[in-house]
Amino acid sequence: WSCEYVFIGGLRRRVEVAHMKLAASRAFWLVAYPTQSHEMLFDAHARAFVALGGVPRRGIYDNMKTAVDKVGPGKERAINARFHAMCGHYLFEPEFCNRAAGWEKGIVEKNVQDRRRQIWHDAIGIRWESLEVLNIWLAERCQQAWKQLRHPQWPELSLEDALADERPRLMQVPKPFDGYIEKPVRVSPTSLVHLDRNRYSVPTEYAHHIVSLRCYPTYISLVADGIEIARHPRSFDRYQTFYDWRHYIDLVERKPGALRNGAPFLTMPEPMLRLQRHLLKQTGGDRVMVQVLAATPVHGLEAVLVAVELALESGRPSGDHVLNILARLKSQSAHCGEVVRTAITLKVEPLADVYRYEQLRVTRNEEDGHVE
Repeated sequence: WSCEYVFIGGLRRRVEVAHMKLAASRAFWLVAYPTQSHEMLFDAHARAFVALGGVPRRGIYDNMKTAVDKVGPGKERAINARFHAMCGHYLFEPEFCNRAAGWEKGIVEKNVQDRRRQIWHDAIGIRWESLEVLNIWLAERCQQAWKQLRHPQWPELSLEDALADERPRLMQVPKPFDGYIEKPVRVSPTSLVHLDRNRYSVPTEYAHHIVSLRCYPTYISLVADGIEIARHPRSFDRYQTFYDWRHYIDLVERKPGALRNGAPFLTMPEPMLRLQRHLLKQTGGDRVMVQVLAATPVHGLEAVLVAVELALESGRPSGDHVLNILARLKSQSAHCGEVVRTAITLKVEPLADVYRYEQLRVTRNEEDGHVE
């Protein structure tokens, strides 16, 4: 890991950069994260193995806390359980350096200084929209460096050429390790859970319950009874609340008045906010808006948004209008998807020959003696 500073979202932020480098080809990979926690470490391995095209049979590490719980005498280490599970997933053997012996992993230690001169010098002068955009740029710069840099032991080869020779000797990359960090949390009376001084919403039916919170580098997942009940983008700022208004539909069905000043419903899509402002001007408009919201779990958010926009275009939207449009959209999609299935198959397909009826008509006329 190295600590760097860049401008992200208009602010100068500290980022932790994971450095992974192959000892033979010297090919390297960089990924930036907000912290050095377990989920970041696991994600860095998954990205690096995919980019490098394989998994080495041995990994050399220092005694970082995310990998080692306790450092014993000599090479004795109490390896972290989650880190050991990741090593078992990718089938490589971890090896840890002695204390204060940075030269034992000098290849990657030097990589930090080299990349600061070659890559981070340019990154500091750019204003980044988000961390994801920065990581895309880092990936491109790493691949460019493979083509430009020469191998220190074989100058006639570039790092990209040496990596192409090393890849057949690496192990195959399996499915990425599901490297989340899990902990139990209690849902508050307002159907919120707390993480790193931020709050995230869950469905109101789980208020006062204990659920499992799984932390990933870019999002959090809330699980109850083995089923994911909520997912939110993860924020590393503080004192923020993230609502999903769909989590509170059951509540407003019982208490429609909560819709008027409810903070979660300020995050609804813009067409639904326009419909809400129009309906709340009418008597009983809150109950009508609740009917529209209740259609979201049944018909899906995209279908409801289409129906709301069509109703707004009419100039006089109403709840019945929206529900009527949803019913028509559902019937049209069901009709288009109808497929007639039968177990009967024809050996000889009939010919579409309408002239056969002319032959029957002529024969019948001759028997009856009628002349047209």
